[in-house]
Amino acid sequence: MALRMHPSLAVHVGDWLKTEIVAPAGVSVTALAEHFGVSRQALSNLLNGSASLSADMAIRFEKAFGVKADTLLRMQTTYELAQARAHEHDIKVKKFARAA
Repeated sequence: MALRMHPSLAVHVGDWLKTEIVAPAGVSVTALAEHFGVSRQALSNLLNGSASLSADMAIRFEKAFGVKADTLLRMQTTYELAQARAHEHDIKVKKFARAA
């Protein structure tokens, strides 16, 4: 039997980054975007939960703040899976039967 995490425990990685990394560092989104070499809009979309974390952006956070990119990407995947599970009853797929 597979264990399932309660959907309420899955937090968008952008929200976590904003509250646990960016805000405590006292850096503005604009300044951080410049430091990362990305657009302010792209970083803002991530931090506000409107965009997914890319591997590239995860590495930027790892290099700047020391938080492992692998961990951040696992958080993103966990969040996305929780979102999909919330409407899995809408996904109509039958079990695949192998031909004999």
